[in-house]
Amino acid sequence: EVKLTGEGETPDIGGAALSALEMEICKQQTIEIDGVSGATITSDAVKEAVGKALKAAMGEEVVEEEPTTEAAAVVTEGTYAPGTYSAEVRGMKAMTITTTFDQDSITDIQVEHEETEGIGAPIVDSMKATILEIQGLGIDAVSGATLTSNAMIDGVAECARQAGADVDALKAIKPAAKEKEADQELETDVLVLGAGGAGMAAAVTANQNNKEVIVIEKTGQMGGNTIMAGGALNAVDDGSETALANKDSVDFHYEQTFNGGDKQGDPELVRILVENAWDGVEWLKSLGMEFQPGTFTVTGGMWQRAHKPVEPEGVGFFKTYQAYMDSHEGITMMYHTKAEELIVEDGVVVGAVCTGETGNKITVKAKNGVVLATGGFGQNVEMRMAANEETKLWPTLDETIPSTNTSAITGDGIRMAEEVGAELVQMGNIQLLPLGDPNTGSLSGNIEHAVESRIFVNIHGDRFVNEGGRRDEMTLGLFAQPETTMFIIMDSDGYPTGEELNNFGETINSLVADGRAYKADTLEELAEQIGVPAENLTAAVEEYNRHCLGGDLEGQEDEFGRTLFTDSGKENDGINDPPYYAAERVPTVHHTMGGVKINAQTQVLNKDGEAIPNLFAAGEVTGGIHGSNRLGGNALTDTVVFGRIAGQSASESSSGIGGE
Repeated sequence: EVKLTGEGETPDIGGAALSALEMEICKQQTIEIDGVSGATITSDAVKEAVGKALKAAMGEEVVEEEPTTEAAAVVTEGTYAPGTYSAEVRGMKAMTITTTFDQDSITDIQVEHEETEGIGAPIVDSMKATILEIQGLGIDAVSGATLTSNAMIDGVAECARQAGADVDALKAIKPAAKEKEADQELETDVLVLGAGGAGMAAAVTANQNNKEVIVIEKTGQMGGNTIMAGGALNAVDDGSETALANKDSVDFHYEQTFNGGDKQGDPELVRILVENAWDGVEWLKSLGMEFQPGTFTVTGGMWQRAHKPVEPEGVGFFKTYQAYMDSHEGITMMYHTKAEELIVEDGVVVGAVCTGETGNKITVKAKNGVVLATGGFGQNVEMRMAANEETKLWPTLDETIPSTNTSAITGDGIRMAEEVGAELVQMGNIQLLPLGDPNTGSLSGNIEHAVESRIFVNIHGDRFVNEGGRRDEMTLGLFAQPETTMFIIMDSDGYPTGEELNNFGETINSLVADGRAYKADTLEELAEQIGVPAENLTAAVEEYNRHCLGGDLEGQEDEFGRTLFTDSGKENDGINDPPYYAAERVPTVHHTMGGVKINAQTQVLNKDGEAIPNLFAAGEVTGGIHGSNRLGGNALTDTVVFGRIAGQSASESSSGIGGE
């Protein structure tokens, strides 16, 4: 057993690396292992410390040596040894931070990164400016972008260490406290709480109904979880050539969604979701959003009906909403503003009390409706553990299980709604994916393009689950595997040059270079790289290939119940075109299907089934749509369909204030 503690480590980077290193050292029975990408300093320190412990256990003398990390420069005068220094760190993705010092100051910071546009990318720029301004590192992580924030601090800190500086002293230098601004009392037509996918769909829809809108967002940017999603949006253009070619229909989408959630979803809400999905796509297109041609099957989507935006991840949605706001007046975005409680007057929800960036009180009242779109609770460990007690579906949802969600997704809106009498439904229905990054839990680094063209194998090189099945079944299958770890295996069909992008804007070449994916000319070489028996991996691939296009069992169900092997375009014919690729993945909390109960007009319902006057909700804050298991690709559909309905309903409602 190896037990590592590191109270001073950054939780999302060095701290996460400790658990990964514990498992890897035990697995390999040696300290001669690769360090965790983005946490090389922690990795080197761990290997050195375990090495000393092993020597001591064997009775050997332990000689204290100087640290093995890059030696710090000698400061002869001033604070720093002048020069330019670099550090490799990891935010959501790999980052290289290069910092230049003169004798007494930090003069320049350059960052090479691929952080998510609209979330991590703006933080890189803002933190660079702040560090240069205050000449210190005592900066709080930004809500919703803690991985990027911590990586920036750690990277500059490492550069400063190399320059001979006192890093602890730099971390004690903090920005001057902002003077508390005056309290505000604001009035608008429609108030939207949350600037994620559902919130922005509601805001734009309300504005299209000639309403003034205020959007409250506790982070510094719009996006929520939607901007970090893979971008897949399920929708069926009933009777179209595409639908006919895919043997798909709105009714089939309904059937798979309802049955896929074990018939726990509200049938009326499921029907609204699937029947309004294509209209949602056309609405987005009317706003200028572009989609790639054709459809694909997203993991857990069960069928080839997902539409992929041209922009990676969920970025395209928010570029579209921002473009609308740039060309229309009437939507006011209030960032760094946290909704605390709903205001109820004479039984009617009329607004919200919020806290501004400087701690000032901001009261916003709406003449029309209030829309709750604050997301789920995937990053609230206490809340998700309590909810899991309802179903006991997952072995654990404690802090050892990461999440794909931004750090801001903590269930605030669910709490606020419950305080005004809202009924919460199916809180125990929590979805995990088997596709988490081993270090961060994010979906970044996922090499797959579509379900049909890849398989999963465990650390023994064996398949263990239907990779085209339900998300809960795949993840429960992974929990049953040794070390709860798997590898995605695929060939070069999706990456003919290596420069093609995955669903998260990353090339396979960059992932391989960063150590987050593996590449080999033969399956035997790939097996060696990922540490699995070659005979098992090759046997797994050969059996899978038999069911693919041209195989002797083409299209037939395999031993795991899988039937998805070949896409409608007949492009996938198995894993047989080198080079071959692999990527390590772990379980990660992805979506909380439980939440506030709503009706067809998105009105929030109380425990007696009655609508709470003037309060509407959309997106992951709601419950009762997806049931026990959400189909992949249905979440973004949910944000557009129910976000638009909420915006419309709120526009037509009246709070009774302001003469409305």
